[in-house]
Amino acid sequence: MIKALFFDIDGTLVSFETHHVPHSAVEAIAAAKAKGVKVFIATGRPRQFINGIDEIQPYVDGYMTVNGAYCYIGGRDVRLAQIPHDSAEAMIAMSDEMSFGCIVMGLDGVAVHNHTREMDDIVEGQLNIDYKRVLIPLSEVMTQPIVQITPFFDVDTEKKVMSHIDGCQAARWYPAFCDVTSSQADKGLGLKDMARSEGFDICETMAFGDGGNDVTMLKSAGTGVAMGNARDEVKTAADYVTSTVDDGGVALALRKFVL
Repeated sequence: MIKALFFDIDGTLVSFETHHVPHSAVEAIAAAKAKGVKVFIATGRPRQFINGIDEIQPYVDGYMTVNGAYCYIGGRDVRLAQIPHDSAEAMIAMSDEMSFGCIVMGLDGVAVHNHTREMDDIVEGQLNIDYKRVLIPLSEVMTQPIVQITPFFDVDTEKKVMSHIDGCQAARWYPAFCDVTSSQADKGLGLKDMARSEGFDICETMAFGDGGNDVTMLKSAGTGVAMGNARDEVKTAADYVTSTVDDGGVALALRKFVL
């Protein structure tokens, strides 16, 4: 029996084409909630960047953000895995030395260092995130726990930079940038901690995803569902492959396993 659902956002709940949750998914999630199933968001985004899910917001019980680095249910923190402060400072220094831009996410604030037009084109244009409205000075963000740094650079630069950054890992789900987090940030670990906090057996959980950062979550969940638009390694990690986000993949899987 499935008691908890975990949903990635981009490419899983929210279409890259419409930037909204398909109506079929909204109806299916509402029906699952009516049966007593709990609903959790499991995203690579920090909480300040979560958007596009207004249609299902009333049904959401908790959030796993920043690839599992920061998880919370209501006003209760469940998990916090922060980037070592020295590593955050080293990343910012290298962005100056190597001329790449980065977005720095603190627990309660977001800053941009070495802004580029590419950031606007991707974050605002393609991901539909109005990120400038939540920006605060970098000096203020650096006083907080740093949960993620998103540098805009290519794979070769990533390899050079990450060889000098301790206690961190990089995950790339979009060609132009990667997400750097604590080495303990992991959606699979986040799911386990959320389930433990809520008193669910892991076999009673079901997770949906489409990107490389979803693999550990799909493997950890009792039932892992890959979207039809997922990468091959994600589909291989899943127990079931549904159709794409735009073809009603979420609703299809929920009807099969939950409803």
